[in-house]
Amino acid sequence: MSRSAGLKFCIVGLLALLMFIPLFFVGAVIDDRSSYSRDTVRTVSQEWGGAQTIGGPVLVIPVEEEVTERKRRHRLDPETGEKVMDAEGKWLLDWVDETVVVNRPAIQLQPGQFNVSLDSTSEIRKRGIFEVPVYAAEAQMTFDFPTDKAASVLTGKERIIWEKAELQMSLGSNRSLRGTAALTHGKETLALEPLAPAGHGQGGVRAEIGDPRQRDTFAMTLGFNGAQSLHIVPAGRDTTVNMVSDWPHPSFTGAFLPNGSTITEAGFEANWSIPHLARPIPQVQRTEAATGIDRSQTFGVAFFQPNDFYQKAYRAGRYGILYIALTFLTVLLVEDRTRRPAHPVQYILIGLAQSMFVLMMVAFAEQIGFGAAYALASAATIGILVMFGATALKLGKRVFVLGAMLAVLYAVLYLILRSADYALLAGTCLAFAALAGTMYATRNEDWYGPERPKRRWFGSDKTPPPAPAQPTP
Repeated sequence: MSRSAGLKFCIVGLLALLMFIPLFFVGAVIDDRSSYSRDTVRTVSQEWGGAQTIGGPVLVIPVEEEVTERKRRHRLDPETGEKVMDAEGKWLLDWVDETVVVNRPAIQLQPGQFNVSLDSTSEIRKRGIFEVPVYAAEAQMTFDFPTDKAASVLTGKERIIWEKAELQMSLGSNRSLRGTAALTHGKETLALEPLAPAGHGQGGVRAEIGDPRQRDTFAMTLGFNGAQSLHIVPAGRDTTVNMVSDWPHPSFTGAFLPNGSTITEAGFEANWSIPHLARPIPQVQRTEAATGIDRSQTFGVAFFQPNDFYQKAYRAGRYGILYIALTFLTVLLVEDRTRRPAHPVQYILIGLAQSMFVLMMVAFAEQIGFGAAYALASAATIGILVMFGATALKLGKRVFVLGAMLAVLYAVLYLILRSADYALLAGTCLAFAALAGTMYATRNEDWYGPERPKRRWFGSDKTPPPAPAQPTP
């Protein structure tokens, strides 16, 4: 093998592909830790209040109608008022028209102007080694209802029961409500009651407000806890939302992005303005029951946790075969193949050390954070590989080439992990530079190896050599 550089390149390439096996098992360990972390975050978040969604206020107005029904009634004796039988002993029946009042589907009226101010304060809750960002928020809302539009959806002899109108607001969960919960109209305070869930995991509040035609603008204040995200439904014909928080890593998500936002280390502020033409929510509708929250129309913010080192570890694992192959290539190019070429077992040991790098990085990151963990794990990996090259591979001064290459390799990998925007650029440039360097370093390589002398029979290819002479007795 030491005579043919081409054969050795092929063998080293196969060894690099073999390193997919330890990288697979390292990835399984990372996946298990990541699942454990997600379960912890989900559990703590739900205990604190969970992802919160404000559905927006809805005015629900009952509707009834008088209808005439033709029914069969027992014939009554006009004098005694008793039921009358015929000669055969059967009750006599007559058809009569009876007017009854029946309930019709209620009218649901969305707000005309819906203004929301959200102010949240975040904190970090810990369970074991895991950190979960949670928040305490207060929503201050003002809204009105265009009651003149309610009659437009009536049919027949239907009649609106204005005095039984009820205000409803759907929420992600009632368990999260804390502190202030008040609905006011001017100086009047209206009593709030829990709203029966309209869907899985949803709740809300309700209040009997009497005849809404005698009221103009309502104000509601809700204090609640939450975690992971805070969203709201653009319920009004014109909806404006202003959100302020001390969380410095917001991720704006949902059906609408903010009109403007300011993000600093001290937190963020964002505002939205949603006109009625931008959201497919009818101003007036008829329904048998409350419809709950339409998740497809919500918008808001996710409280992004930037130190998700498990995601970075996944990416490091995907790039693992690249930096293992580049290390193998460096060793192959700088070793002294004429004296003591590296054995396949030594290549496997190098690959296993670099596979352990990802595992060490995750283990340290859970305790000291990603940046320090990466520096510690990469320094340990580079150190052990340089020592192995100096002592086991006998690279001599060429070990400095190996060390420099490893330093550049792990620096580029850190750039790839820290910035997804430049990951493709950095990875492509690194691979291209490695290929160009290999082509230059092997430009004079004899891939077939030196020719061996051909073995030929004495005289001709078919004539065997003469037998050795026998000694004379």
